[in-house]
This record gives sequence, C-alpha cells and structure tokens, in this order.
Amino acid sequence: MSREIDEIFRRAKEGRPLFVNRDALSPDFVPPRLPFRDPQTRAVAQTLAPILRGAKPSNLLLYGKTGTGKTAVTNYVLERLKTEANNPSLVLAYVNTRLADGEYRTLADFARFLDLSKGKQIPLTGLAIGEVVDRIFENIRTNKKKVVLVLDEIDYLVKLFGDDILYAFTRSGNKLAPGFLAIVGISNDLKFKEGLDPRVLSSMSEEELVFPPYTVDELREILKERAGAAFRPSVASAAAINLCAAMAGSEHGDARRAIDLLRIAGEVAEREGLGEIDEACIKQASAKMEVDRVDEAIRSLPVQTKAILYAVSRFDGGTNTGELYLAYSTLCKRLGIETLTQRRLSGILGDLDLLGLVEASVVSKGRRGRTKKIQLLISKDTLTKTLSEDVAFEAAT
Repeated sequence: MSREIDEIFRRAKEGRPLFVNRDALSPDFVPPRLPFRDPQTRAVAQTLAPILRGAKPSNLLLYGKTGTGKTAVTNYVLERLKTEANNPSLVLAYVNTRLADGEYRTLADFARFLDLSKGKQIPLTGLAIGEVVDRIFENIRTNKKKVVLVLDEIDYLVKLFGDDILYAFTRSGNKLAPGFLAIVGISNDLKFKEGLDPRVLSSMSEEELVFPPYTVDELREILKERAGAAFRPSVASAAAINLCAAMAGSEHGDARRAIDLLRIAGEVAEREGLGEIDEACIKQASAKMEVDRVDEAIRSLPVQTKAILYAVSRFDGGTNTGELYLAYSTLCKRLGIETLTQRRLSGILGDLDLLGLVEASVVSKGRRGRTKKIQLLISKDTLTKTLSEDVAFEAAT
C-alpha cells in the first residue's frame, strides 16, 4: 500500500496540471456571461429594477428543474444590481432553505446579512420563531433597509415546515416602513404554490418565471465556454465536450450535472497522468457521480425525511400511503422522534420523488378512488449503509 501511495504522490508532483482555473467548473461560479438565458436574465432585472428608485419591487417566483440556471441568473442579476445601486441601505440576502434545514436556521442565516446590533443578534438556538422575526423586522424598519431575500429551494421549506415564515414576510409591509422586504423564491417544483395557504397566495403579489431545460446543443456551448476557462488548451476536446453534453442532455438538460461531469472527468484524467480527457474518463466520472449523488442526497436529508425513506425500504415491491404511514409511525417510536402528520408525510414523499430516491405515483382503483403507489428507487444496501453513519438511526439499522 505504501508503494501505491508513493506512486500516486509521484504522479501528482511530476504530472502536468490540466486545470488552470478549477473554480470555473464549481457550482458557485458565476460566469461573466450566461448563454441562452437572456430572456430570463432580462425579466429578473426588470422585476428588481424599481429598487434603484427606492421603490419596493414585486415578489418573484422562479421555477424550473435542477440545473436550468435559476440560481445562476439570480446571483448574476444581484451582483449587477449591487454595483449599480451603490447604496449601503440595500441588502441582498441569499439563503438555501435545504441547507438551512429548518425555519429557525433559515431566519438565522437571513439575519446574518442584516448586521444586527449586539443584543439583537440571533443565536444558533434558543429563541422563539416570533422573536427572531420581530428582531429582523425591527432592524429593517429602524435602519430603513431595502431588502431582497432570495429563498432558494423555497418549496423544500414549505413542504417540511409550512408557510408561516412566508405569511409573516408577505404581510410585513406596514411593519417595515420606511424599509421593505421583497422575496425572490426559487423552486424546482412547478406545483409549489398549490400547497400554500390562500392568505399567503393573496399577499404574495408575485411575478412568475419558468426556466426551461437546456438542449444538448445549448449544453455543448456552455461546456465549451467553461472548459476554455478551466483547462489548458486541448485538454477538453470537442469529442469530450459533446459526450458530456449528450449524457447530461439525455437526462434532464441539467447544466450543473454537465459541468460537474466535465470537472470530475478532468480530475480523473489528471490523476491518471493523461494529457486530455477521453471517453473512459467521462464514463468513470459518470459512475462516480451517480454513487456520490445518492450517498450525498441521503446524508443531507433531515432526520424525518430519512425515517420516511427508511420506512419505504421496508416494503418489497412498493406500498401505499396508509401502510407507509403506519410503518413510519412505528419507526418514529423506536427512534424517539416526533411523528409528522400524514399530510406532511405526503409532502416529503413528493420531495423524495423529485430527488429520484422514491417513486410516488398515483394509481387509479376504479370506483374505490385513487391511491399512491410508493417504492424505493435506490439500493437497500446503499440506503442502510449511509443511514448507519447517522447516530439517530442506530436503533433502526
């Protein structure tokens, strides 16, 4: 083993690096140009432009599948807006609700952008949600701040924790004057609004924008630009870029996946001491991404969602909502965690379906109505292995 490690290190030292700017293929990179998203970029900019006159813009909801440019377009416009405004009272806040994983953390992450005074700062835990909201509102009102809050994966927050925060934010107008709070919601779920309370819907006053998936040809051009910034010349050939675009385009038109595929293929080629990315590197990268995607998706789930996923895995050949809820309730007692309502469970199943971890399809039973057929789409062994890393599931696995 020591010889193998020495050989790995030797190749790393002696091999010629393939990357000149690895960040150009990172998920957080905002390129100087966003190909094939001019209409969406223009629409977001037009919606937020009233801020430059000191006026509150409309709330905005952006829809589209993963990797269609929603977050990239939003961050691109916000960066330009901040430069153009050059106004210390303007606050542009971004919170990914899936990463925040809860109402309290979402509010705490938001509060960090507001620079709350000492004594009014939000601790990691310990305050009531209402108190956190009050402190945020007081800061905006007292300092006359003009705030744009981007809630990425807003559907995740609402499905798991309800829409109380949205209700408070969308009804906050008079409480914040002369400041204001505008919301930009980013969602992978086109049906996101169907689960909102009618009072939230009536006060959102939002504009909506749908981002279509990229075509294979569009992905090819995007990868070509990113490869030119990330690699030395001739590392990513036209054939390699075409294959990455075709593999990503054949699935969901996901630019994020296509870019990740190219980056990992470059890392594989560099590790093997190759001078360019070949087909074998791309296929190896694709296999690694699939394994990593499932593992990471499971690890990042909240405990309640993991419990529901584990309950689904107990049924060979699938199950229905009623049977699943019974199994989930029993599991919650074993784990010593709260049992969610059946409605909340159904919402989480939709999220798991979106992630590709389960299939939750509606099946007609004739005169007896309809039911939901639920089955696991990933390996039970993979699920059990990943959940065993979570101390909360020691009693289950």
